[in-house]
Amino acid sequence: MEGLGRAIVQEQRVGAMSCCNHCQESGDLFDQKKARDELRTYRKNGAPGAPTSLLVDGLKTLDLEGTALLDVGGGIGMIPCELLEGGISRSLLVEASPPYLEVAEKETRRRGYEGKAEFEYGDFVDLAPDLPEADVVTLDRVFCCYPHMKRLVEASTAKARRWYGVSYPKERWYNKIIGGLAAGYCWARDMDFRMYIHTGIQETIEAQGFERFYQVGTMIWQVELYEREGALG
Repeated sequence: MEGLGRAIVQEQRVGAMSCCNHCQESGDLFDQKKARDELRTYRKNGAPGAPTSLLVDGLKTLDLEGTALLDVGGGIGMIPCELLEGGISRSLLVEASPPYLEVAEKETRRRGYEGKAEFEYGDFVDLAPDLPEADVVTLDRVFCCYPHMKRLVEASTAKARRWYGVSYPKERWYNKIIGGLAAGYCWARDMDFRMYIHTGIQETIEAQGFERFYQVGTMIWQVELYEREGALG
């Protein structure tokens, strides 16, 4: 699958994107410069501040030894790198931005995880039927970039055998202002990409048979971990 991910990224560089508009806009907004800047910061300082570091800290309290990770919208691969170092056996990262996917693949190879890390390019919801299940599924800052929250929750929780970790913007007036400013920026660049402040994320996750056991946040971000009801301890 890793080789397939690399081939797809290379194909996207030389031809028109065949993915959905969401993926195309992701690649335009989350471009190579941003990916490299994030990688430079990550190498220097480790996982960034909230919400990523809070999500990673929560995950590291779990017994992840020998487990499998599915990281949806994983960017440059910080969560797989952190958890591979922490004992998971393998990871699969799904990302809609080709520059971020390329950086993630190179960085995991550089850290010596090539045989444990796999990559897929595209819209996760479209790819989900053909993706394997994992012990833990993570979506860090993904809901705010995706228009169809319920579809994303349903597709991603279906792949989580035990744990499900998420971060997303809180439903606050100031986040709605930030979303409006982001929409103005995208409009000025003639992009359809938007920042979404969804309502009812917790209830939608719990409706899929999960129970929240970890919750922490900042003024802007909500970070949560869930466990599938009836999962073996």
